[in-house]
Formats: sequence, structure tokens, C-alpha cells
Amino acid sequence: MNNEDELGLSETIQVHLKKSLSTIKADIENMLETIDQKECCILNEFEQIHSVFTDMQMTAASYYLNAYLSPYTDRYVALSTALQHLSERNHGALIVVKRNDALPSLVHSGIPVGADVSHTLLESIFYPGGPLHDGAVLVDKNQIVSAGNVLPVSKVLREGKLGTRHRAAMGLSEICDALILVVSEETGRVSFALNGTLYPVRPGEMDSRLVFSPDMAVPGGD
Repeated sequence: MNNEDELGLSETIQVHLKKSLSTIKADIENMLETIDQKECCILNEFEQIHSVFTDMQMTAASYYLNAYLSPYTDRYVALSTALQHLSERNHGALIVVKRNDALPSLVHSGIPVGADVSHTLLESIFYPGGPLHDGAVLVDKNQIVSAGNVLPVSKVLREGKLGTRHRAAMGLSEICDALILVVSEETGRVSFALNGTLYPVRPGEMDSRLVFSPDMAVPGGD
């Protein structure tokens, strides 16, 4: 069993997800009652259910990402801030956070940096047009080891179109336990790759202390 499989949800997150699931259950029951009505259009209901599911996935993924990162770096708030700012500006980014597996044979051609992790430094590295913005940053504990790194690209065929950054993130995650953070240059969406799978997250929620409180709102709820 992987360490990830042993991580449980906090009581606050459980309450939030249960409320969201209750909302979905009520929406589905309402659809079952009205679906036989010929004049009934249920497209809005489908959209609402999809929205709540997406919110639940992002909330859970943000929570787990915080849990996955915290044993390996104290700078996840700086990482979260950088990702949020990069996302808002649609600045593409690729950040590898080393965990247990050695990476020298998997991450190539980087330029040594050797500086503490800070959101300002990460944002400057990924500023469009800069000499290092197309490559990956390697983070080990609380230090940016190198930038402009080349990662192995996933060769697994998947549905949908994925850019080079996302395929590189997935490719590295398929062969080691590193966590790879990605910001899409096209959409600004943030995700992380783990075990060959991409999970969407909200960067502002990576520090669970800032957002996972008992009064979290449930989309589509009262």
C-alpha cells in the first residue's frame, strides 16, 4: 500500500463533501420526479450536478496535495501563492517537488539555482519569454535546486488533447513518486500529477489552514 492510500480526510472535509453529496442526491431525486414531464428540460440540473462534482474533486485534491507536500517541504504556502499568481496571469509553469525517489537520472539539463523557495522567484522563472520559463523547476525540501529542466514525456495514449507540460508532468509521475505541479498556459488551470494521473486543484487551497473551515460553502446549496 502507498503512503497516499493511508491518508484519510479531515472531519471538516468529510462534512463539506457529505453536504455536497447530499446536494447532488437531492438534485438527482428531483430529476427522477420530473424526467417524465415532456415539457421538462433537465440540462440545467445536469450542469449543476457537474459543477458540484467538480468542486468536490478540486476540494479533495487540494486537501490531499497539501497532505502529500507537507512532509517534504515547509514552503507549500509559497508554492500555493506562486501557482495562484501564475494561474491568474496564464503563465505556464512546471514544478517538480522531490519526495523519496532519487531524480538525477530522470530530470535533465537544468540550470543550477540553489535558492530558497519563494513565490517571487518562481514567478520570475516562469515569466513568459524568460530563458528558463519553458522548462521545469526542481524543488528539494525548501530549495529550488535547478530550473529549465527537461522531463520525460508520457507515451501513454489518453483521451483529450494534452500540452507538453502536462504530458511531461504525467511522464515523470509514471516512473517516480515526485509531485509535479502544472499551470496551463492556455487556461490558467492548476493541477498536479501523481502516479500518472492529473488532478485539478485550487492553488489558494493548498494551505488547508486558510480555507478548510467548518462553514465552507457548498456550491448549489442553500
